[in-house]
Amino acid sequence: MEILQRSFSLKPTRFLVFSFTISSSCIFLFIFSLLVFQHTPSSLLPHVSNFQINTTTTSVGFGRNVTVSIVKYPSLRDTTHLTRLDNSTWGTLDLVGKKQLLRNISEVEDGSTKFGNFSKRVEVLTSEKIEGKKSSECDVSHGRWVYDESYPLYTNRFCQLIDEGFSCEANGRPDRDYMKWRWQPYHCDLPRFNATKMLEMIRGKRLVFVGDSMNRNQWESMLCLLRSAIKDPKRVYETHGRRITKEKGNYSFKFLDYKCTVEYYVTHFLVHEGKARVKQKRVQTLRIDAIDRSSSRWKGADILVFNTAHWWTHYKTKSGVNYYQEGDQVHPYLDASTAFRRALTTWASWVDKHIPPGKTKVFFRSSAPSHFRGGQWNSGGHCKDGLKPLNDTLNAYYPEKNLIAEEVIKEMSTAVILLNITRLSGYRIDGHPSIYGKKPGKPSLYTVQDCSHWCLPGVPDTWNELLYFYLQSGRKDQSKM
Repeated sequence: MEILQRSFSLKPTRFLVFSFTISSSCIFLFIFSLLVFQHTPSSLLPHVSNFQINTTTTSVGFGRNVTVSIVKYPSLRDTTHLTRLDNSTWGTLDLVGKKQLLRNISEVEDGSTKFGNFSKRVEVLTSEKIEGKKSSECDVSHGRWVYDESYPLYTNRFCQLIDEGFSCEANGRPDRDYMKWRWQPYHCDLPRFNATKMLEMIRGKRLVFVGDSMNRNQWESMLCLLRSAIKDPKRVYETHGRRITKEKGNYSFKFLDYKCTVEYYVTHFLVHEGKARVKQKRVQTLRIDAIDRSSSRWKGADILVFNTAHWWTHYKTKSGVNYYQEGDQVHPYLDASTAFRRALTTWASWVDKHIPPGKTKVFFRSSAPSHFRGGQWNSGGHCKDGLKPLNDTLNAYYPEKNLIAEEVIKEMSTAVILLNITRLSGYRIDGHPSIYGKKPGKPSLYTVQDCSHWCLPGVPDTWNELLYFYLQSGRKDQSKM
């Protein structure tokens, strides 16, 4: 009985000792934690209580509203770690069916995407910051088409230099809205084309367009834009007396009052089209290792605008069977992408060797999309029903030829500006000649619709407004998709 009583009497003592130990430990940990917290930089502490989720409705493109929820961190103090969404990192909207995807959000230098440790931080640009961006920093290839009653910048009646294939109004096209769309970049304003200023910029110089019929489309647009500043039409003439047609490929127009020429030289591929013997038979080949024979006429130009893309989609070019030639060798097969890269490398080598740095400004225009529906150009494809720009561009992918062109240009020693017109032209299904590429009632061996080239006035005028922007601003960087 005494043993039980003694054992019972010891329990309260043990409990007191245990309680004292626990209490002392808690006090020590609290004091230690307080000291550590006071010496921790506030910039490392995420202010979770200050998260704000704002839901806004943004209008994208042509009246299509998209609701976007944005998480803001108003209490982050050290904004030097924030990555601003500029031209290359701005989230873009891909419209796939009825889904909107926000992509291309900027990452910090280490490329981490972990949200928990705040290694990726984003600053959302407000409208004030967008308006404050200088035009020299703006990617003019991203924007929207805005209906503008002050357009077009010239008319078919005023400019008689437009080839029949592009003169849609003269060929009976009844609507005129396709002439009245102005390209508006998202983050800056594109200066309106000023023909007098452009003529002053090229006074005493040669502006030369080199490429396929798409470049002829742009060249004719430039002729009409500049012609609008000349009161006497006799002060502008073709130096060889030639009339613009599809059959002839080389032209030089003289603007007497400014002692300048605006020239065009046709070449489908920029490299030499020739013939070679394959199995006792002479066949047409493409010398992807030799520049086009008209290249001697390109030399001495002050501004050069190159392009090639349209003809690389033709059957013979795409099949690549006994067509591509290097030296005396005709490749039994070579895929079109590899051939395109080698051809552009040949062109780049020629430019680096023959174009004097600092004297000549060189541009390479990206591919212009076509809008055939229900087939291709030779299989019933049409675009007659396209009377307004598309709400969203369905060719959201960046064409491989453009990527190859960018890669080749980056390796060049000559500064070349990529004139990126692919995406903005992708909206304009309404801008093609369609059935209005020839005069009404004129007999034709073909019943195809032209959904590749462009009516004038029209989309190529915007290409030239971009060219004018680059020349005026003196920008040397590349405009990318």
